[in-house]
Amino acid sequence: MAHLIVPAEAAGPVLALPEGLSFWGGIDPATGTVIDAHHPACGQSLAGKLVMMPTSRGSCTGSGVLLELALNGHAPAALIFREAEDILTLGALLAGRMFDRPLAVLRLEPDDYEVLAALPDARITATHLEADGLSLTLEPLSADQLDLSEADRAMLDGREGDVAQLAMQTICTMGTSQGATSLIDVTRAHIDGCIYASPANLRFAQKMADMGAQVRIPTTMNAISVDHVNWRSQGVPPIFGNPAQQLADAYVQMGARPSFTCAPYLLMDPPKKGEAIAWAESNAVVYANTVLGARTVKHPDFLDLCIALTGRAPLSGVYLDAPRAARRVIEIDLPDAHDDALWPMLGWLAGRLSPDRIPLLRGLEGTTPSEDDLKALCAAFGTTSAAPMLHVAGITPEADGALAPGADIFRAGRADLAEVWQGFNAGSAKVDLIAFGSPHFSHTECRALAAALDGRRRHDGTHVIVTVGQNVLDAIRADGTLTALETSGVQVVPDICWCSISEPVFPPKARTVLTNSGKYAHYGPGLSGRKVRFGSLQDCTEAAVIGKAPTNLPIWLV
Repeated sequence: MAHLIVPAEAAGPVLALPEGLSFWGGIDPATGTVIDAHHPACGQSLAGKLVMMPTSRGSCTGSGVLLELALNGHAPAALIFREAEDILTLGALLAGRMFDRPLAVLRLEPDDYEVLAALPDARITATHLEADGLSLTLEPLSADQLDLSEADRAMLDGREGDVAQLAMQTICTMGTSQGATSLIDVTRAHIDGCIYASPANLRFAQKMADMGAQVRIPTTMNAISVDHVNWRSQGVPPIFGNPAQQLADAYVQMGARPSFTCAPYLLMDPPKKGEAIAWAESNAVVYANTVLGARTVKHPDFLDLCIALTGRAPLSGVYLDAPRAARRVIEIDLPDAHDDALWPMLGWLAGRLSPDRIPLLRGLEGTTPSEDDLKALCAAFGTTSAAPMLHVAGITPEADGALAPGADIFRAGRADLAEVWQGFNAGSAKVDLIAFGSPHFSHTECRALAAALDGRRRHDGTHVIVTVGQNVLDAIRADGTLTALETSGVQVVPDICWCSISEPVFPPKARTVLTNSGKYAHYGPGLSGRKVRFGSLQDCTEAAVIGKAPTNLPIWLV
């Protein structure tokens, strides 16, 4: 028996990926080719294939990338998972429901999954999955298990209009897939689908706006793909700038706040411990659960809007107590005298070691990470793990008592971190661009960069760009930090982030980029087509001044 999550018929070659993949930053939305330089399938095309992976990982924007592939004819023929998966499932669901481009999604039991992964091709019918020597009955989803309120049923039955009905139908389908038995009220939402990842994002948003969609709860917006006010003067071509701005404006039309930041936890009034929210954007979700102790599933793009339109989310996953437990311990042998580069490297490594479950990191109890360190940790963790949070013993609010019975133990130390550093560093020592702000730089990070530069001017051949939210831009303008940074030749750009930046704001002639972000060190090579190097804030600052990045391991990793 196999679970039929999204029905559609398909046939083709089987492509079994050994590990999960983020479609945003990992797949070219125009061709379906894997561009994640760190993934074993890099360079392969998924188009027309029955793609198998344990589950997806990484960015919530993957649903939009899959929708674009479905609309342009380069999507997989089907997606087959071994474990629960939301992001790509939602993209496939809306491809069929809103645009008549059906794409099957199945979930198999582990033994059947392994059998199919070894076979060359397969066929999916309305009732069966068939391959050489394998025939599995498909069990469709049933929403009968959901205990809905009268208000939920009013939306589901269309008594509150077509757009509320579509939103509630989508929520119920996803909730059933997640094993939910009811829905939960949420207090706020954060929209990730406002990034212009592809024309599909705009088509979805405009269709919803044209239907009269209006959010029912306070809703913030992720970073967008252009500086909303200044993109024309920055030389962004209208063929890109216009649809990117139209996408952002469509969500504002639907009542979302134009916050335009990938770090909504830096806004005034962040969520409180235990507060049920509905955030998309992987780093924000991991930070909210891990550092703030708020509660949110890692909602895929488009589902975030559906929840904002109804104020309701499936009561599943880390909204509940038990799924927040750690099922893996990562014992850290902490090197002495580490610098701030530890935290993004450790987050990326922890995600690698715990790609499918929440871990508890032990061995860091004697450290005092700042909020910015924890931001870097969570962002990098979200690139390599599908888990929506992690615990850090002695540091994060739910770490005490978080360990589930029977959790396994992994160990990591200096050699593992050194391997991460080496994997993050490619290209020439001569750097053309320093990339700060993935996720968006905070007020304190901007001040720390200004202090490290101490009035020194950047090297003539090295651009330095910091991306921030409007709230941080206002703060650094008010206290003089912006003036100090601009005096040193630093360009501060609001609204966009490194995962959505494009030329010419991204300097076209830059060939090697240096960043202090583990998230961008992971996604940057695939998204920009450039070589990317990594270092601490101090490493990046000195490279900005002299034009060269350090090529040797940091002394604390030797």
